[in-house]
Amino acid sequence: MTTQTAELVPSYVQGGWWTPASGDGSTLVLDANTGEELASVSTEGLDLAAVVEYGRTVGQAALGGSTIHERALMLKELAQFLNGRREELYQLSFRTGATKIDSMVDIDGGIGVLFTFSSKGRRELPNSNVIVDGAMEVLSKDGSFAGEHIYTRIPGVAAQINAFNFPVWGMLEKFAPAFIAGVPTIVKPATPTGYVTEAVVRLMAESGILPEGSLQLISGSARTLLDVLDYRDMVSFTGSASTARALKSHRNVLEGGVRFTAETDSLNAAILGPDAVPGTPEFDAFVKAVTTEITVKAGQKCTAIRRTIVPRALVDDVVRAVGERIDQRVVLGDPRGEGVTMGALASLEQLRDVRGAVEEMLAAGGELAYGTLDAPVVRTASGEEKVVEAGAFMSPLLLTWDDVENESVHSREAFGPVASVIGYTDLDDAIRLAAKGSGSLVATVCTNDGETARVLTTGIAGHHGRVHILNRETARSSTGHGSPVPHLVHGGPGRAGGGEELGGIRSVKHHMQRTAVQGSPNMLTAVTGVWHTGADRNLAGDAEFGGVEGAVHPFRKSLAELRIGDGFASPLRRVTQEDIAAFARETGDTFYAHVDPAAAEANPFFPGTVAHGYLLVAWGAGLFVEPAPGPVLANYGLENLRFITPVPAGDSVRITLTAKRITPRVTDEYGEVCWDAVINNQDGEIVATYDVLTLVEKEDTIYRNWPATA
Repeated sequence: MTTQTAELVPSYVQGGWWTPASGDGSTLVLDANTGEELASVSTEGLDLAAVVEYGRTVGQAALGGSTIHERALMLKELAQFLNGRREELYQLSFRTGATKIDSMVDIDGGIGVLFTFSSKGRRELPNSNVIVDGAMEVLSKDGSFAGEHIYTRIPGVAAQINAFNFPVWGMLEKFAPAFIAGVPTIVKPATPTGYVTEAVVRLMAESGILPEGSLQLISGSARTLLDVLDYRDMVSFTGSASTARALKSHRNVLEGGVRFTAETDSLNAAILGPDAVPGTPEFDAFVKAVTTEITVKAGQKCTAIRRTIVPRALVDDVVRAVGERIDQRVVLGDPRGEGVTMGALASLEQLRDVRGAVEEMLAAGGELAYGTLDAPVVRTASGEEKVVEAGAFMSPLLLTWDDVENESVHSREAFGPVASVIGYTDLDDAIRLAAKGSGSLVATVCTNDGETARVLTTGIAGHHGRVHILNRETARSSTGHGSPVPHLVHGGPGRAGGGEELGGIRSVKHHMQRTAVQGSPNMLTAVTGVWHTGADRNLAGDAEFGGVEGAVHPFRKSLAELRIGDGFASPLRRVTQEDIAAFARETGDTFYAHVDPAAAEANPFFPGTVAHGYLLVAWGAGLFVEPAPGPVLANYGLENLRFITPVPAGDSVRITLTAKRITPRVTDEYGEVCWDAVINNQDGEIVATYDVLTLVEKEDTIYRNWPATA
């Protein structure tokens, strides 16, 4: 037996680095380009139950001590820290067979996900740990009993099982939304490239930014991990469909309530529209996209194009054009070699799997139209051109099929630099062929014809998680067929796993429980930190309408003094026909309902000429504003404006303003206040509702000693 001397890749668990007492049972990890021994991994003796419990207790408590905005800022700080350490990660990444471009997609892309979620978390979520989902539902006639939905974080851990092809991005794209939600992460990377993941986790730990227990790493086998998870926890899996099925059938998933989401390999398609003939910008963009998807990461992407579906008459043209582009632009070899643009597969085992899949497809009826299964000549790190038997190198391959119905092309995936080109007769046929993949992560539709784009996109959307429409307008700006972006859903139905990753704030909510909460408006306000209609208020202003004469106007209060439910009740203001006419003259809004009595009376919505809605909103501001300089720094908008009851001349209006939501900004000396605004007429009928948004100082410092105004 050979003695393994390669250094063990440690796990990061329970707040420290862990390695087994011996290397017994360890698995060797090799340089994908040279076959050199790099490291070994083993989890022999690791107490997975203790790892999970540490996350549920220490990690949950530490993350719960911060708000969503505070965690979002930690992500930004972490991204900036990692950004300064990319070069050392590139050097490790080269050993996986990844080129500089491949490494940038993985490393820079992963760091970019942290930046994106940091920004979206602060812009789109409250600075708290409760997210209100939708409007309050009144459940009693008197309004004393109501209900709504809220999101709160799940009380367990997020166990994230990742694939070998993206050791950095694959981890960070799962970690970021879990962290924003406040859920501790346990990362289980794939063995062949897990040493790169370990290097990133080491940097993250060294940064000192992350709360204790928020991130743990298992380097090596974790076959019994699901045995120690329960309904409090979730599993996010990326990998093969067969492994996903095995994990999904675990008893703790089927019976124990473990949440399970999967993103698996799929036979993604790229469809060339009938208008995109050779010589058009669309044909050129299509050829470039197919070449990119075959060669970037050596085709080892779950989003790579596997089936190129083109008009039957253009099959040979597409094969020829893609082959010529590969010949002209692709240099296969060690990524450390000068000019290399495509590296090795991640391991010799992966090379055997891909070759085996191709051989099965050829035996089933496919024909090799470009490339060779023989060991290719490659460029070494020193610049020498030769066959490297110890390296996991493979030529890009294109297959064609006389029988486009052949099951193998629609069900067998070679997870490497391999794509099939198949012909269709019409758009319905193209849609049918795309659907034969039984669910995919992504498809490209390449056309400059709007109707073709509509027919193809709506025809295949139900079978795909993402549809990428490519034409001359997006050829230069598109992020590409195979590049998931953190703003949009990454996942797909059927064979693709049926899950969703990324998708902006949707992915944060995947790590949270949506709960229906019922109670009085006061109790709902207390739970959510958001004022609800019918809850108690502390109103200054007109006593006739619930205000307290002489009480401090809420616009005179800084965030340190302002409380949810503080507000202002204005007096009435009467509307005259001259007011309406003057507003029409000044604004140019002479819509007949405001200036033509006969036409207005004929309209079923109006009793005659009525005040402009925007006149009433402007008056509302005049009725509630506190004009002297103070803590309110700016009005930055209105939301949810609705006009409900028309106001004819002779009616009067008043406004009630209530502090609905207060959001201090962590990094600034001010915060945002959302005010519930309701305009009523003299009979108490609701005329308009909307939210007023203001920026307010945390402490009243700027104008504290400002001279009193007349």
